[in-house]
Amino acid sequence: MTKDGFYTSGEFAKMANISLRTVRYYDKQGVLKPSKVADNGYRLYSKADFAKLQKILSLKFLGFSLEEIMGLTINDGDWDFMKESIDMQLDLVQQKIDHLQSVKKSLYETKKKMNRKEEVDWAQVLPLLHTDQMDRALVEQYKNASNLEIRINLHKKYSQNPEEWFQWIFRQLHLKDGQNVLEIGCGNGELWKKNEQDIPSNVNVIVSDKSSGMVKDAKKKIGEKTGFQYEVFDCREIPYKDNCFDLIIANHVMFYLHDRENVLHEIRRVLKPGGTFVCSTYGKHHMKEITQLIQEFDQRITLSEETLYEVFGLENGKSELKNVFDSVKEVKYEDALMVDQAEPLISYIVSCHGNQQEYLSQRYLEFKEFVQKKIEKNGAFHITKEAGVFVSKKKNEA
Repeated sequence: MTKDGFYTSGEFAKMANISLRTVRYYDKQGVLKPSKVADNGYRLYSKADFAKLQKILSLKFLGFSLEEIMGLTINDGDWDFMKESIDMQLDLVQQKIDHLQSVKKSLYETKKKMNRKEEVDWAQVLPLLHTDQMDRALVEQYKNASNLEIRINLHKKYSQNPEEWFQWIFRQLHLKDGQNVLEIGCGNGELWKKNEQDIPSNVNVIVSDKSSGMVKDAKKKIGEKTGFQYEVFDCREIPYKDNCFDLIIANHVMFYLHDRENVLHEIRRVLKPGGTFVCSTYGKHHMKEITQLIQEFDQRITLSEETLYEVFGLENGKSELKNVFDSVKEVKYEDALMVDQAEPLISYIVSCHGNQQEYLSQRYLEFKEFVQKKIEKNGAFHITKEAGVFVSKKKNEA
C-alpha cells in the first residue's frame, strides 16, 4: 500500500484473490478503472474499489454480461445505493438458490421413479432445467429494480420540497376507510411503504404490475400488511368485474401505454360510479437540465427512446382523459432538485432508457470531470421538476 492509502494493481489483485490479468482486463474494458494514476504511471486502487469489485464478481457469478455489469456499476459512489444494491444481490442469490433447490428435488424424484421403473413425465422435468432462461429473467428484474431505485434516490436526496413525491401523491388520493383500491404499474411499492402509517383501516388494496419481478419487489417492500393483495396482469385486460373499485392509481404509467384509450375505458369499467382515477405524469420542462447537460457533452446521446411528456404529459393528457371520464382536474407538484455531487447525477443518467451507456462507458472519467465542473461552477446543479397528477371522476349514475 502507498503512504496515501492506495494499492498498486498487483497488491489489489493479491488482496482480492484474483489475477493481475483480470484486474488489467477490467481496467481495459472500463468495468473497473483505477481510482488514481500516479505520476510514474502506476495504476492505483482505493478501498472503495474493493466494494465495486465485490459487486462486479457477484453479478458475474449471477450470470450478467460484462456490458450489463458496466452499466450497473459505472458509478457506485453513492453509499446508500450500494447498500440497496447488496440487498438486491442477496434477493437475487436467494431466488437462484430456490430455483436450484427445485431442480434438485425434481431430479431426485425422477431418479426414484426410474429406480422403481415407473414412467417419467419428462415434459415436467425439462422446463426446470432451463436455468439460462431463469438467469435472464433475474438479470432483467435486477436491472429494472436497480435503475428504479437509482432514480428514486436522486429525488429523495436532492428535492427542495420537504414533502416528498410519494407523500404528496398519497395526499391527493384522499383515501377513506373501507375503500377498494387498485394500483396499476406498482413499481417497487414505495407509495405504500412511505405512507404506511397514514393508510386508513379496512382499506383493500390490490397492488399490480405486468412484471412479476416488480410485484415481488413491491410485496417485499410493503410486507405482509393486512388488506393488501399482489397481482400480476396487464392493465389492458383488468381481471375484475364492472364497478368494483373506489379508486385506481397509475403513477408514471400512462406514457408507457400505446393503447391508452382502451386502457382508460377498461379503468372506467372497473371503477364504481363516483369513483376516482389518479394518474401522474411529467411536463415538458421536467428534468430539462439533464438533457441539456448530456447533449452538451455528446449530441449523439439520447436518454429515452420516446419523449414521455409528448406521449402523455401535463400539456396533453387532460384532453385524452376528458374523452373517457366525466371530470378531470390537474394538480401540480412544486419542486426542484439541487444536486451537489456528481456521482448520483451520473447514476441517474446511466439508469435511463436511452443509448447513453454506448457513449459513456469508455468516457466515464471524462464525463465525471465534466459534470463536476458544472456543479462546482454554482455550488450545485439546479434541475427543474415539472410533475403532477390528473384526478379523473366517473360520475354517479342515476
